[in-house]
Amino acid sequence: MSEGQGNPDDTDGEADGLRKIIHVDMDAFFASVEQRDNPELRGKPVAVGGSSGRGVVAAASYEARRFGVRSAMPSVTAKRLCPDLIFCKSRFDVYREVSQQIRAIFRHHTDLVEPLSLDEAYLDVTEDKLGIGSATRIAELIRQEIRAKTRLTASAGVSYNKFLAKIASDQNKPDGLCVIRPGQGAAFVAELPIRRFHGVGPKGAEKMARLGIETGGDIAAKEIEWLRAHFGSFADYLYRAARGIDLRPVRSSRIRKSVGGERTFSRDLSAGAELRETMEDIIDIVWGYIERAEARGRTVTLKMKYSDFQIFSRAKTLDQPIASKAEFAAVGRALLEEVLPLPMPIRLMGLTLSKLERGGSEEDKRPDAQLSLL
Repeated sequence: MSEGQGNPDDTDGEADGLRKIIHVDMDAFFASVEQRDNPELRGKPVAVGGSSGRGVVAAASYEARRFGVRSAMPSVTAKRLCPDLIFCKSRFDVYREVSQQIRAIFRHHTDLVEPLSLDEAYLDVTEDKLGIGSATRIAELIRQEIRAKTRLTASAGVSYNKFLAKIASDQNKPDGLCVIRPGQGAAFVAELPIRRFHGVGPKGAEKMARLGIETGGDIAAKEIEWLRAHFGSFADYLYRAARGIDLRPVRSSRIRKSVGGERTFSRDLSAGAELRETMEDIIDIVWGYIERAEARGRTVTLKMKYSDFQIFSRAKTLDQPIASKAEFAAVGRALLEEVLPLPMPIRLMGLTLSKLERGGSEEDKRPDAQLSLL
């Protein structure tokens, strides 16, 4: 276990009125479950997902990540980077079962649990059930309980808001703990590469680099007017995050409205064969997100951005929630066929599932947001 930012045996030094937030993130969750259940996979590079030409990596073990293998990567690319990569078919029924074990551990300490997916969640332990008082100690206990009950490891971040807790949980992965205490947030973020800010993707990072922005400190040095001029509505988030400010509460009962993802191409596409192949990749990746979020919905929306940056979308709503990847794929493919041939090339394509219905408890419902971008 590795730790950072202060003495973990402290009682957290929480100032009056500040929240105590923990972000717990399982380490390479899907791949770790496969390695746990199959001893022959331990210590070897493992990817969960399809190994076919159209397959996509849903998760990669840390042994595979050392070769550059990442989730959402085409399987052929992953195999090229790591010739010894072992592919395992996803077993979402098993992952869900383990996730429920982990959430039960969370709820032993607090009812304020906001799951982000099967393998990560925010916890507000400002008033913890067991009266422990120290968020750091609670995070340590949770990690110990997860290891004892599931034989898996988790990393945790502890801080006084959600943004900092999530950043901290990634700081000492795998099997690590990082604490960012009151008064340390701005200094911690100042050294943070801008790519670590949630919502800043590769394209955004490239734009920021052209503007001379490499770290959180570079953002903090800019006036809000300058940020708005260059980043529009995203500026307010950047301005606050660069100062370690995040006022969002941990919410255990708000229902997500959609799950989706989109892919920006390195070159504009227009040929039907290329678009159909790309659709298969997007179906694979987005369905993985849907399974991870335990979501079921009735509306599938196809989104495209043309080469002139105009956005076009088309949707289909079914009478019953989509219950299988085959159903989701069929609707996605049908939406694409309806718009072919395209009037001009496109630079982006995405799929979203909405009108969601969730069958879990209130604790299992999560905030209204898109899960991820491809």
